[in-house]
Amino acid sequence: MPPIFQTAWEELVSPLFRRPFHEQVAALCYRGKGAEKEVLLITSRGTGRWILPKGWPMVGKNSAEAAAQEAWEEAGVVNGMPKQDPIGAFTYDKELDNGAVARCSTKVFPLRVKEMADEFPEACERTRTWVAPEEAAKMVNEPGLKKLLRRF
Repeated sequence: MPPIFQTAWEELVSPLFRRPFHEQVAALCYRGKGAEKEVLLITSRGTGRWILPKGWPMVGKNSAEAAAQEAWEEAGVVNGMPKQDPIGAFTYDKELDNGAVARCSTKVFPLRVKEMADEFPEACERTRTWVAPEEAAKMVNEPGLKKLLRRF
């Protein structure tokens, strides 16, 4: 394709076909410091892949509070202390219940974990594990999340 057509496609035509991103929030739950630091991963309900607790923004909660609420519902994190500023974001495609695919941009909020509950809303639907950030980066699928975990 001639360069002028390539440029026209990339800058003018292609963006018309891209779907907008849907905003989500995630909790990067962690414990320990330095070489002892671990992060919490959970399995997704649909595919069983390793992910962070995440979800949609919530009315009446700021983004960090919504991420903490997701950490409770999906992973059993009790009284987590989220930082108010995200450490970054990653994108991924989420399959919705109706089969449609939503492009999501997910802001990630660090959340220090002090206590975990054995019983929580999604306990029967998920598995959780604590691993070093580098090991977590190897376990997740999303390239942007891999980078965040390696920097954490």
